[in-house]
Amino acid sequence: MHISEGVLSAQVLISGGVLAAAGTAVGLKQLDYERIAQVGMLSAAFFVASLIHVNIGPSSVHLILNGIVGLLLGWTAFPALLVALALQTVFFQFGGITVLGINTVIMALPAVVCYYLFGSLIHKKSAVAMAAAFACGFIAVFLSAILLAVSLIFTEQNFWEVSSLVVMAHIPVMIIEGIITAFSVAFLKKVQPEILPGFFK
Repeated sequence: MHISEGVLSAQVLISGGVLAAAGTAVGLKQLDYERIAQVGMLSAAFFVASLIHVNIGPSSVHLILNGIVGLLLGWTAFPALLVALALQTVFFQFGGITVLGINTVIMALPAVVCYYLFGSLIHKKSAVAMAAAFACGFIAVFLSAILLAVSLIFTEQNFWEVSSLVVMAHIPVMIIEGIITAFSVAFLKKVQPEILPGFFK
């Protein structure tokens, strides 16, 4: 779901850069330095999961995992995903330097939104927790696709058809991400529930 360089308008790029800088600042301020290893591992998981691309117009379809990253990190998802996206840009030319800000917002903002929407639900009864975890993975990708589409439309109204295609193409990814997030939460609840948000002993 990377936007390539040369596609977006300057206004969208600048707005994305400002929002990414603000989100990263908040994330770094909230970063518990005892969790740096966890942040690094989740950043690496995002990096690896999104290496396999299926190109669709100016974007691409791939696993994202921003739902589970957001659920576990909250605002710290911004610096974690920024680093992963920057490394992908440098090593594999996915996205680009000028679109790094907007790509970070597209990935990280839905992650933070899902943290607040579902973080308090995953310690409920099993059925509720699994439904919340699935919704977290599904909606994180859905919101990312919507943000990508909005970025394209704000650049050029003629991108409406491409934007619709991008959202529809990610529906299978939304379902897969929901399943992965549900299984991940179920596993973590058994082996290390303290790393999940809202955990109380």
